[in-house]
Amino acid sequence: MIEVFKTNVQEMEQSKMIVMKLLEHFPNSIINFDLEDCDKILRVHAASISNHSIIELLNSYGYHCEPLP
Repeated sequence: MIEVFKTNVQEMEQSKMIVMKLLEHFPNSIINFDLEDCDKILRVHAASISNHSIIELLNSYGYHCEPLP
């Protein structure tokens, strides 16, 4: 399963920190950002994904995150 999110993450260092935190919660996942995209895309590829948990985690660090259709 792959979920794609729109974020407001701007910097590579921010994205690396978020990926590390997400991997703590979803250790067998493939997680990456596309900061070149206008929506600052976050992609999560995992067997099971909790959109709510991902959104809450990013929100807890002060970032906006919403699933893309």
